[in-house]
Amino acid sequence: MSPPILTVEQLRTYIHRGEQTLRAVDGVSLSLHAGETLGIVGESGCGKSLTCLSIMGLIEEPVRIEPGSSIRLHDRELSELSLRELETIRGNEISMIFQEPMTSLNPVWTVGDQIAEPVRIHRRADAGEARARAIEMLELVGFPNPEERVDSYPHELSGGMQQRAMIAMALACEPAVLIADEPTTALDVTIQAEIIDLLADLQRRLGMAMIFVSHDLGVVSQIADRVAVMYAGQVVEEGDVGDMFRRPRHPYTEGLLRCLPRLDRKVARLPVIPGDVPSPRDWPGGCRFHPRCAYAWERCLSAAPALTGEEHLSRCWLEEEPERRVPSRAGEPGADS
Repeated sequence: MSPPILTVEQLRTYIHRGEQTLRAVDGVSLSLHAGETLGIVGESGCGKSLTCLSIMGLIEEPVRIEPGSSIRLHDRELSELSLRELETIRGNEISMIFQEPMTSLNPVWTVGDQIAEPVRIHRRADAGEARARAIEMLELVGFPNPEERVDSYPHELSGGMQQRAMIAMALACEPAVLIADEPTTALDVTIQAEIIDLLADLQRRLGMAMIFVSHDLGVVSQIADRVAVMYAGQVVEEGDVGDMFRRPRHPYTEGLLRCLPRLDRKVARLPVIPGDVPSPRDWPGGCRFHPRCAYAWERCLSAAPALTGEEHLSRCWLEEEPERRVPSRAGEPGADS
């Protein structure tokens, strides 16, 4: 296999507020190969979006990437680049689709002008060439009458069309890596399916690598090749999407999968994972999931497990003591308590 196009090693992104430090992203390592889709899943507050913003260099004080973190794109260390150098890469070699298109699109610029901007900056195109590229991209993402819609303002478009415009803007310079941060969260189910199909089709056509962030495992299962599960600022499980859905190894992944509604399972109430994601002000000692884990025992409270394995990785002491995979509390893992 060829080397990864993007490599993140021991990424630590902390928020410094006076004397208080929030370890929001705390030692995340990921890799992404050309043409591959990596899904990143987890509840809100686990560090998914901040990981992506860190990769893009879109953070500012009081948020900092800590020394020892590494983000490499084509063997170029992004964490060491100046703002001017990063601006030549963002929107060109690596692009991002944000969660809320209505708040990410500029309301006083037409969608055509916003798609044309990175083309003018990175490809040195004149106004006519950039406009032609904007029309081409709108057609590529499925806009009807792109020659007319290129002059529309964001408020004149539906939510689905706004998201398509965001995708067109992100792909205008044909980046090697696309980061899609929960691009379907604000859309209804029918439009979600259309956007997922569109992204998968564009990825095949353009040959780009993609990071797809979501809290919805059902959505991720449709588009990802591999999945990284994040909890409390760390990756707790990573592996092939099919293998992980069939044989989850971390109790948190197991709990997330139990929460998925299924047509073949009739229950009065869906299972939930008890408790909440802890605050990055004070992560629990030992395994960070232990306060919510039905398998937890003394070792989990005092010692932090490492992310171990070969193709399928897990951060759990059950990897060394699988015979303990019997819930220590009443009910099944992920059951409401």
